[in-house]
Amino acid sequence: MSTAASPRPTGHPGYTETLPREPGSAATARRLVRVALSVWGLEELADDGALVVTELVANAVRHARRESIRLTIDRPAEDRVRVAVVDFSQRYPVRRDSGPEDEGGRGLALVEKLAADWGTDPLPWGKQVWADLEERG
Repeated sequence: MSTAASPRPTGHPGYTETLPREPGSAATARRLVRVALSVWGLEELADDGALVVTELVANAVRHARRESIRLTIDRPAEDRVRVAVVDFSQRYPVRRDSGPEDEGGRGLALVEKLAADWGTDPLPWGKQVWADLEERG
C-alpha cells in the first residue's frame, strides 16, 4: 500500500493510495477522504464523501480485474473535491433504478444524489470513476 500527500490547498493530486481490491478497502478509503477533507477545512463534506467513496470502491471491488485499485482525492477548486477510483476494467458503471425488493443497485443513484457531478473517464488499461463533492454555501 502506497500513499502520497500534497500540502497544497488545491491541485492534483491531493491524496492518492493504492488499495487491495477487497471489501475492507472501503474503510481505508473512507478514512483517507475524511482526513483530506479535514485538512482542507471541508469537514461538512465528510459524511457525503464517505458514502460516495464507499460506493465507488464497492463497484470497483465487485467489477474490476486485477488485485488493486487506486483512490485519488483532489481539490480542483476551493469549494470542490473530486473523489476517484481507478481500476483495470473497461466496463463502465451504469446507474440503475432499483425497486423496493432489490437487494442492490442503488449505489450510483446514491452517488448521483450526493455528488455535484460524477462520471467515468476511459484509460488505456481501464477507467476512472469520479464524483465531485461541492461545498454548500
